Amino acid sequence: MGWGVRLTGLLLVGVGGWTALGMVGVGVSWLRGERLRVRRGIAWLAAVWVVYLAVLIGVSLGQKQRVLAVGQPQCFDEMCFTVAGVEEVKGFLVRDGRRLVRVTVRVTNRGRSAQSDPLIRVYLTDAQRRRWDESAGVNGVGLSTRLAGGGSVISEPVFKVAGDATGLRLVLTHGWKQPGVLVIGDSDSVLHRKTVVELGR
Repeated sequence: MGWGVRLTGLLLVGVGGWTALGMVGVGVSWLRGERLRVRRGIAWLAAVWVVYLAVLIGVSLGQKQRVLAVGQPQCFDEMCFTVAGVEEVKGFLVRDGRRLVRVTVRVTNRGRSAQSDPLIRVYLTDAQRRRWDESAGVNGVGLSTRLAGGGSVISEPVFKVAGDATGLRLVLTHGWKQPGVLVIGDSDSVLHRKTVVELGR
């Protein structure tokens, strides 16, 4: 996460704090029977959020998709994820023609204290925009493993993809149940194109 996204994250915190204070003010005015102030307060709150969401969506639609190559790290605060390689597990071919693909990801904690990224999720897409989630129960070390400060570990998520899949890309995301969906410029924000890692497969 770059400085630009960090600043927009602080902007979201500021707007959220201002909204909370505004709601308190509206509540006090309502208790006092000051209907005009209540209407004005609600109108201001609504206007600020309309403008904020308009900017959020505009930036999401206008920004180019970030495409990383194998070996380039993708960081979320102090936790970084670097695709080190990808391979197809030979001899594996299920009845429906799917292939088993293993991706090697180095997880690194750049911070000084132990931490993890419990919200991190991963999936693959292909040139036809099909999606495959990580196969459960196959990978030994998860991407959300807790690491000591400065520590790193290798995680190997596995995916069962269609036999005709080409142009595979890996996507790291925190999903939509987190504040990042409202952070301007964040890869997980509303309508933003996700950052992808080209796997060359």
